Amino acid sequence: MRKMVFGGFALAAMLAAGMAHAQQWPTRTLTMVNPFAAGGPNDVPGRLFAQRMSKILGQQVIIENVGGAGGMTGATRVAHAAPDGYTFLQGTVGTQVQSQALHKEPPYDALKDFASVGLFLDAPLVLVARKDFPASNLKDFIAYAKANGSKMQYVSAGTGSAIHLGCALLNSVAGLDVVHVPYRGSNPAMQDLMAGRVDYLCDIITTAKPQIESGTIKPIAILTDSRSQALPQVPTAIEQGLDVQAYTWNAFFVPKGTPQPIVDKLNHAMVEAMHTPALRQALEQVGLRIVSDNRAKPQYLDGFLKSELTKWTGVIKKAGITIE
Repeated sequence: MRKMVFGGFALAAMLAAGMAHAQQWPTRTLTMVNPFAAGGPNDVPGRLFAQRMSKILGQQVIIENVGGAGGMTGATRVAHAAPDGYTFLQGTVGTQVQSQALHKEPPYDALKDFASVGLFLDAPLVLVARKDFPASNLKDFIAYAKANGSKMQYVSAGTGSAIHLGCALLNSVAGLDVVHVPYRGSNPAMQDLMAGRVDYLCDIITTAKPQIESGTIKPIAILTDSRSQALPQVPTAIEQGLDVQAYTWNAFFVPKGTPQPIVDKLNHAMVEAMHTPALRQALEQVGLRIVSDNRAKPQYLDGFLKSELTKWTGVIKKAGITIE
């Protein structure tokens, strides 16, 4: 009986200590892990959010770039971190969804090893072609690719990258059979497209926008359900008769087991940062979209991940894409 009473007191003391820790959090610097190399498309939103969230939380948020394995190295670092809220992940569709279907034995389980903080950003893909491509709209593009697919090539930032899978989805829906050429990063892929050595690419608007505006590549379609404020003149694929949505996104995750009050505080800081006019404007100018408040909740992200796993697993299996 005494052991039971003592055990009850010990448990209560542990819970009280945990609650006090959560209420005081944060008391020191936080680390946002960007699972890609510095200078990539994730850097812009990551640094803007880190700067704003530092002010909201009253503690500095530093960015740690941990690239490698398509983002899985950095994601693994967070999955194995202490569940105290001081290390969190700037995850993407690639790290949290597509990696799970591409690899037979991924180093983490995206659903079991992380707790959702919130979705904060959509990054639409845009279908772009070499500047002398003999089609300027999606209908003519598809017709040309069906007639000449054996002589064409599309490129990506690497096998299994979000922009590879975006084009794989487009090709599947449109019924195209074109050779994929993977590059080591989006920059060399874009360079060859600009030089006219390859035919098309499904790129993030952020990185494609400067080349579109300079006229060195040709935009064909935005691959989401609404036009981009950064490229308002480019119609969506849906407007042009093809129901395809290809994108990446950013969301914050913490290690599983992080106390819910800490998750809630981190989510609050994220949402408050989302409402900052200067931050929103800076992101929208480069083609990124802040999500609505109802999509920024941890509960929404939990369900969204499951639906995304279903969608992209189907795309990957149909295309026969695997990474050992």
